[in-house]
Amino acid sequence: MTSRTQELLREALALSVQERADVAAELLASLEEPILADETAAEVAWAQEIERRARRVIAGESAGEPWDDVRERISRGLARR
Repeated sequence: MTSRTQELLREALALSVQERADVAAELLASLEEPILADETAAEVAWAQEIERRARRVIAGESAGEPWDDVRERISRGLARR
């Protein structure tokens, strides 16, 4: 931590419990914006992947796999860990 950061922390710790909670909530909220952007990007990427997979199925390029087979393969893989 920089000396300025340490100074701010000392000052913040001198605040009342409610004031510290308010400051903490504001600091945490300031960190959420990049996370929301990442979540939006992930949602867009998943939508594109679903679209790509659906087109492959419609075009007859992929028949998919029965859920029971996939579930069994996943269960075996998890059991090995």
